[in-house]
Amino acid sequence: MVRDGEGVGVPRVRVVSVTFNPGPELEQFARSLTEATASPYTFVLVDNGAEHEVVDDVAARYGAEVLRPGANLGYGAAANLGARGGTEPWVVVANPDVIWRRGSLDALVEAGERLPAAGALGPQILNTDGTVYPSARAVPSLRQGAGHALLSRLWADNPWTRAYRREHEFVEPAEHTVGWLSGACLLLRRAALAPAGGFDESYFMFFEDLDLGERLGRAGWHNIYVPSAVVVHDQGASWRERPSSMIRAHHRSAEQYLHRRYAAWYLAPLRGAISAGLRVRAWWETRGTTHRAA
Repeated sequence: MVRDGEGVGVPRVRVVSVTFNPGPELEQFARSLTEATASPYTFVLVDNGAEHEVVDDVAARYGAEVLRPGANLGYGAAANLGARGGTEPWVVVANPDVIWRRGSLDALVEAGERLPAAGALGPQILNTDGTVYPSARAVPSLRQGAGHALLSRLWADNPWTRAYRREHEFVEPAEHTVGWLSGACLLLRRAALAPAGGFDESYFMFFEDLDLGERLGRAGWHNIYVPSAVVVHDQGASWRERPSSMIRAHHRSAEQYLHRRYAAWYLAPLRGAISAGLRVRAWWETRGTTHRAA
């Protein structure tokens, strides 16, 4: 369905949000989206969950189309389903726990129209406490990835995490090209997305945004960080009820990504070490969450 802004004409943006038994954050997302752009847009909710009341209520009040695949497809596959049905030149994929600041979607689209090599554009993402989340990152080398994974919790300012998260670039932010952008809120050029095949659906959740950003870069497109567009992301909304399962899913996707990246037969010992390290790290991080994840 088409949601009218102040503008008229055919929508140029298709906004896709993947939901799984959402709470009040979905209504906040939809309400803030009406202030994010002055132009009409197509609004699509892909409902991966089994509890439909909130999704149906928000869809009725904010003019969204609801797609129900009948199973939990995972994030990337559901996002592809939502994007596939339209012809709008721009596709937004955003988590339902995002709150758009006024004019933020217009700022992203304006940057995309101005930068023809931009295949993906990401806003400045704020945490709920007002701090900036490092959503625009380098494609990690093995050394960076291992250093970040092993040391980030114990030594937050280690050089590998700094290089990966590129937090120095957020002090005085300006538009710039990065390796990949967070899939929490992402504007994608359909002309870049379609030839890439969308998100890799073999990732159930996590790392599908890194994988897509890397593939777009290899195809000659740029991933552009646009700090003039601002959203707030309550990351805890998706983690609070299922912390252990989310942690395990994150580590499984990391293992899949790294095994593919280092797939040569002679790197089998490296893949074994990666698997062992990630599984120990997942066990360590889930030890204190079991009682909350029931």
